[in-house]
Amino acid sequence: MRPGAAAILAALSLLTLGAAPAREVPLPARMRDTGGGTQLITAQAARTGATSGTVTWWDLRGGRWVRAGSAPARFGARGLVEGTARRQGTNTTPTGLYRLPFAFGTKAAPGGTRLRYRRVGPDSWWCQDNGSRSYNRWTQPRPADCRAAESEHLVAYPTQYAHALVIGFNYSRPVRGRGAGIFLHVNGRGATAGCVSVPRNAMRRILAWADPARRPHIAIGTAGGKTAISRY
Repeated sequence: MRPGAAAILAALSLLTLGAAPAREVPLPARMRDTGGGTQLITAQAARTGATSGTVTWWDLRGGRWVRAGSAPARFGARGLVEGTARRQGTNTTPTGLYRLPFAFGTKAAPGGTRLRYRRVGPDSWWCQDNGSRSYNRWTQPRPADCRAAESEHLVAYPTQYAHALVIGFNYSRPVRGRGAGIFLHVNGRGATAGCVSVPRNAMRRILAWADPARRPHIAIGTAGGKTAISRY
């Protein structure tokens, strides 16, 4: 070793030891709004054209957001789009921050589920008919003004809807033509028609974790750009 090299290495070592690693700021802490509760689900894709990404669920503890779990996610077959600009039938997942009205499933609620959970039966439908008074609503049975061809017969999807959470997109005051039946549900064979999906075990974990008293919401978005999840 050249003269003086040992001293240089020692100095560099001291600098390295003395520098504390930068703590990564949790994703919810970088968002404009998290819904005002102490639980949050984030569904993030790399870009709007992506059909896969990550779902993470978070707890706010002592003023800091802590990751409670994470799973690979699937999005719409045609990617993601700003929720206020979405059109029905485009196979896009709407970005934005949404509440979670209730859960449902063709299977019984996982142990520990505290959210309101509706069991799917043979007469359970989600109305997507723009001409119906029940547009973007669970109906049981299907009303006469809601055409079957324009709706989802929930029992016909035993895999995807084994367990699901209703995402409150276009839900409180539905805008006709914007879209209906956007859920967080169990994976099917590939990308979704506009929902967010995760593996079945992850869906069960999310339902056992979510506490309505803590007002959980879901934020859907991309890593950057106009639909960046941090904008919501």
